[in-house]
Amino acid sequence: MFTFLPVLFALASALSNAFATVLQRQEALKVPSAAGFRPGLMVDLLRRPLWLAGIAAVIAAGVCQALALNSGPIAVVQPLFVLELPLALIVASLLMRRRLPRSGWLAVTCVVVGLGVALAALAPAGNRTDVPMDRWLPALVVCAAAVVVLSAVALRRPEGRARAAFLGAATAISYALTAALMKSATHTLDDRGVAAFFTTWQTYAFAVTGGTALFLLENALQGGPLVASQPALTLGDATVSLALGILLYEEHVRSGWWLLPQLLGFALIALGVVALARVPFTRSLVAADGASGSAPPPAGQPLP
Repeated sequence: MFTFLPVLFALASALSNAFATVLQRQEALKVPSAAGFRPGLMVDLLRRPLWLAGIAAVIAAGVCQALALNSGPIAVVQPLFVLELPLALIVASLLMRRRLPRSGWLAVTCVVVGLGVALAALAPAGNRTDVPMDRWLPALVVCAAAVVVLSAVALRRPEGRARAAFLGAATAISYALTAALMKSATHTLDDRGVAAFFTTWQTYAFAVTGGTALFLLENALQGGPLVASQPALTLGDATVSLALGILLYEEHVRSGWWLLPQLLGFALIALGVVALARVPFTRSLVAADGASGSAPPPAGQPLP
């Protein structure tokens, strides 16, 4: 069973990422978009102070995530990040002084209950600290190929649901692989010190995959509606992370009849995430002003 510390650090990381999400998604929509990947997107964003504040929150989240991965199974830590969207909406409602509708709170409850049911049924265990290269190679090749294929398919699609979904899935795989590499690098730091940390390949690999994930995320946010990208991102990250935890780190989860409550938990999470992505408040965070054809409600007023 998992312990208190990795859960605490993972929740702190999710909260930091929620703050980053609110800031970065708003700023990403204030810069020019393009039909394909636009390298200049990151340059434009670097000139925006609030986006940089979001990056600071991302760094804080990364530190907390590293501590969580170092002290607990990846199969526990990464699924907890499905809480990022509910937390982001709560943070946004507080910062923008706008209330979530009742449907939003019901969706948040659905995600939280689903996550609790899934983790209780999975009961992840194991915390291997060393992964041999013959396990890393297939994982790296498969993940890299999947990201390339999904990105290529996305670029062939016009802006809309399909493009956002494919880019969301590519982002999810990148984030899951980043977590797996980060876990290995932090164990190296813990076991062999700073010098070994800066000489192990996993340190530079997770920096590359993390940067790739961030780039894909920003393009996914501009590529289409959140209702398409967020479920792919949220569920994809949790699913791929579970697979990497089992295949790379020999983590164990329950099987047999426990698959039924596990599927129920994931179904509740999926239902809640899709419902949250449809909440008007959520769309207001990822759509340009006036895109919906109506002005946002005054501060302090409930959203429809």
